[in-house]
Amino acid sequence: MTGPIEDRLALASEQDQHSAADWEKITAAVLRKSGRLTDEDADAAVWTKLARTTLDGISVAPIGTPADLEGLVTAGRPTREGAWDIRSLVADPDAKAANEAVLADLNGGVTSIWLSAGADTDVAATLAGVDLSIAPVVLDAPSAPLQAAQAFAALAEGKAVHADSNLGADPLGAFARGAATEADPAAAVEAAKIAQGLGIRGIVVDATVAHDLGASDAQELGYGLGIGVAYLRALTEAGFSVEDAAAQIEFRFAATDEQFPTIAKFRAARRLWARVLELSGAAEDARTMRIHGVTSRPMFSKYDPYVNMLRGTVAAFAAGVGGAESVTVLPFDSANGRPDAFGRRIARNTSHLLIDESHVAKVADPAGGSYAVEKLTDDLAIKAWDELGRFETDGLAGLSERVGAVIANRESLIAKRRRPLTGVSEFPNLAEELPQRAADPLNDRVRRYAASFEALRDEPATSPVFLATLGPVAQHTARATFISNLFAAGGVAVDVAGATASADDLVKAYAGQKVVALAGTDATYAEWGAAAIEALRGAGASYVILAGKPGDLAVDDSAAMGLDALAFLNRTREALA
Repeated sequence: MTGPIEDRLALASEQDQHSAADWEKITAAVLRKSGRLTDEDADAAVWTKLARTTLDGISVAPIGTPADLEGLVTAGRPTREGAWDIRSLVADPDAKAANEAVLADLNGGVTSIWLSAGADTDVAATLAGVDLSIAPVVLDAPSAPLQAAQAFAALAEGKAVHADSNLGADPLGAFARGAATEADPAAAVEAAKIAQGLGIRGIVVDATVAHDLGASDAQELGYGLGIGVAYLRALTEAGFSVEDAAAQIEFRFAATDEQFPTIAKFRAARRLWARVLELSGAAEDARTMRIHGVTSRPMFSKYDPYVNMLRGTVAAFAAGVGGAESVTVLPFDSANGRPDAFGRRIARNTSHLLIDESHVAKVADPAGGSYAVEKLTDDLAIKAWDELGRFETDGLAGLSERVGAVIANRESLIAKRRRPLTGVSEFPNLAEELPQRAADPLNDRVRRYAASFEALRDEPATSPVFLATLGPVAQHTARATFISNLFAAGGVAVDVAGATASADDLVKAYAGQKVVALAGTDATYAEWGAAAIEALRGAGASYVILAGKPGDLAVDDSAAMGLDALAFLNRTREALA
């Protein structure tokens, strides 16, 4: 078909065709009703009002438009055909337990194994009973990459080995994690030589190193590309052709529950690596990238861990749609320690649900051509290319400084609950019992996004707040629920007064708590809020909080939408102490 894209994508009926101005008018009316736009604001202001800004400073419009595709040239589209490889992580130091997990996962539908190893890992015992020609194995031994590679080579001697296996050497990533004392790519070169003899890959560029330390999407991409370039240089200097060097490298990126940014990240990664290989002189048919997507550890929470099932499902969907060849869904209880059998089963079944029941893998690049995703991919690729240049110049020290700024921004948004964490900063269950799991050293290298709130929950306040509810339940329930959930997010329990009609009713329900929080309507506050405060202070309350904006009421603190929840909770806990 020829002609403008608007004509080729026109809806069948003229009455169903609308202009951008039509959308602006309807949307502006909704925003004016909610108070987000005034009558004086132009309808076109909805674009900036509804746009959001990523941690990389990229503005994401509320909807995509055909104009977003003008001038965009997409390269590095996904090459995966059909279902992605379902890869499970096995990280138990006990060889017998690890082997049981490996066999259970393979029998349960996993198609490859990601084996966390060390110098003392018995690779042969861990992989006993595994047909290496059918099930790819990817090693991950940051402290002993060559020992693990040699142990696998010894196990594979004289056997057929699946071509998608990888010895997983990443000495530069190990240094960035603090698992190695020097940044020397020599181990990667040696692993690649061993891998060539086995007909497999030898190197994994694990960009989750940067993600786990708090990096943004562009920073993670820039780091991954920079490490990939370093390995390309080392391999070609050791005698590999550019094509053979590129064929030895697999990339690992984190997939988060931010669906569209994750899809864009995986698509941008391919485009950027294709450009790197083009500039390196690689043949056009060799400018491909193999991606292993892993659900993000930092996004997981140890409180209300079952929400992690939802986070992992969205992340796996995004990785699959983004074209990852392999996807690892970490078990939902990973943040609580070493996962149990149930967590592992749910993790592997997540990919099966997406592949076999939802048919997500039937299309190679489902997001291709989407105005919004193509624009986000392009914007992210530009940011990541800039990050690559900075990484080449400043190295890890410069990246660490830039990541620090992103962490500060993210922490501020989380503290103000503008990046809500379900089950932690929002809708917490103060009475929940956490699943008990053995400690997992892999968690030590990650700072979860929920860490600040989790630290408060780990040491609950020793005394409750008296929740002075003003008026009948129908009047006070909204603000009472709001502030009760806020307190629970910080490990603070409440004693609720119940329905009241006067200050005397509150005093009768009051039991001497140091901190009191008033919850009611603005009209009730105006009617007898001051009397309630005076009566409660007279009864012994030393610190009074108001749910809502205080106006003229004499209170010590207040809580309304948009406040810094962490700062508020710390003040409350100090008052309770």
